[in-house]
Amino acid sequence: MTTTTAVPPPAPTLPSSPHRLHRPLLAVAIALAALTLVGIGGALFDDRDLLGHPIWMKPLKFMMSFALYCVTLAWMLSLQTKARRLGWWMGTVVAAGVAAEMVLIVGQVVVRGRQLHFNMSTPTDTRFHDLMALTVYVIWAAVFVVAIQLLFDKPGDRALRWSIRLALGTTLVGMLLGTLMFRATPVQQQAIDATGREDFFGSHSVGVEDGGPGMPITGWSTEAGDLRIGHFLGVHALQAIPLLALGLVLLARRYPALRPEGPRIALVVIGSAAYAGLIWLVTWQAQRGESLVHPTAPTLFAAGSLLTATLLLSLAVLLRTRRRTLVSA
Repeated sequence: MTTTTAVPPPAPTLPSSPHRLHRPLLAVAIALAALTLVGIGGALFDDRDLLGHPIWMKPLKFMMSFALYCVTLAWMLSLQTKARRLGWWMGTVVAAGVAAEMVLIVGQVVVRGRQLHFNMSTPTDTRFHDLMALTVYVIWAAVFVVAIQLLFDKPGDRALRWSIRLALGTTLVGMLLGTLMFRATPVQQQAIDATGREDFFGSHSVGVEDGGPGMPITGWSTEAGDLRIGHFLGVHALQAIPLLALGLVLLARRYPALRPEGPRIALVVIGSAAYAGLIWLVTWQAQRGESLVHPTAPTLFAAGSLLTATLLLSLAVLLRTRRRTLVSA
């Protein structure tokens, strides 16, 4: 009687794009990377300030953020196997929208030296504000179409597929979190009630006026809540969640327990849920007027609970997978 030893499945490989990267998105990303160098020079040599921060800092952050967004979406579209023409057009809409956004940001902030968001002081300021809002909604709609497409497409293995789907869903919610900023503050509402109009409508700070002390580079408030944090994390779920799936592929080469798709899918879902929980946590914290760097007991308890649940669930998946691997061997 002969016995056979179970052979572990082969290590998964990094996905290869069956098609070339989306050219318009890639072109915009390259242009933004070049413009980032200009922005760094501006931040170093242009001594103008806006709301207490270097005038180039806001455009510079958008340049880097948009460049990452465009590259990631270009890669996702290269994995498409169905309705590729529609995906190409949606990617082109995103590329055009991002380019228009950067023109508006640089034009209003750097060239005119005026606040862009929430600024309705003059007809020109209002026009810049409204055009930017329009381009944001156009970009959101195009990404939504891409998300629906990839929901029914099958690029790469299942863990990668789910990471892309969850990333697109999370980033769409993250983009919508920006609408929380477009509400009148108590001071603005008083002015509206008294005069019937307000030069500024909305704020990213909760509990203080915009322009106060902020963290280095990001500018997030160090004395009150800041709604930009959840918005930022939500937008960049587009990179964070697929990076988790790709990281698990690399780890699977060393740890056979991660070679089957099942445990990697479970870990991607757990990681995505944890990331969504983090977005909720920092948004909840901001809405209570609490600075990210000065968390209170409820915030710390929620963060600890989220971290504990994530670690326990991940450990349960790994232990179960390892047990199955030993039994099959």
